[in-house]
Amino acid sequence: MVQAAPKEQIMPYSRYAIYYLPSGDPWSAFGASWLGWDAVRGCRVEQPAIDGLADVTATPGRYGFHATLKPPFRLAQGMGEARLAAAVAELAEATAPAGCDGLKLAPLGRFLALVPQGDDRALGQLAGQVVSTLDRFRAAPNATERARRQRPGLTERQKALLAEWGYPFVMDQFRFHMTLTGRLAPEMPGNWRERLNTMLPPLPAPFKVNEIALAGERDDGYFEQIASYPLTG
Repeated sequence: MVQAAPKEQIMPYSRYAIYYLPSGDPWSAFGASWLGWDAVRGCRVEQPAIDGLADVTATPGRYGFHATLKPPFRLAQGMGEARLAAAVAELAEATAPAGCDGLKLAPLGRFLALVPQGDDRALGQLAGQVVSTLDRFRAAPNATERARRQRPGLTERQKALLAEWGYPFVMDQFRFHMTLTGRLAPEMPGNWRERLNTMLPPLPAPFKVNEIALAGERDDGYFEQIASYPLTG
């Protein structure tokens, strides 16, 4: 059954994304509290009273506790939200859940995230299917978007993916992750990793993505769930 996020009124969204948005258990509640934003309910939540936490979570906090399957995109001309939602529902109905042995906290570049343990190929295949199936809804990136995503250090493969799919870290360059901090200074990751390790509730093992969510970017720059769709293929 599709679960729509409760809202007082229909809100216009500047961009859309397809996320995995966990909810209803202690580890997902912790993620929302840690970041200060509950993307499933579309509301702010109180963060733990930790010096500096608001600063290191300012960027990921806008997206909520999630894993990106299809990165944020503007709708192509002639493609409305209702058509997109119908396509996501159809995709979910034809797609099986995907998972791995579990999740663990680890550094990913300069930030900390929950990443898969064990074989994560099924998660990558799920993300690739979401990216390719729904790409007709994505408007071509504008100059600002191209400049933001054309990061220094991209490989030739990543540049090719950026040109084809609008984002460099998709398909074979995708890595499932659930971000818990923004970019940290070189001397900071150990401190925050230690703190997170003492606070994280038990993580799911095995871990499974059994639903996907259509999310929208609000006028204030925060993403919220529009609807969720169980994977039943």
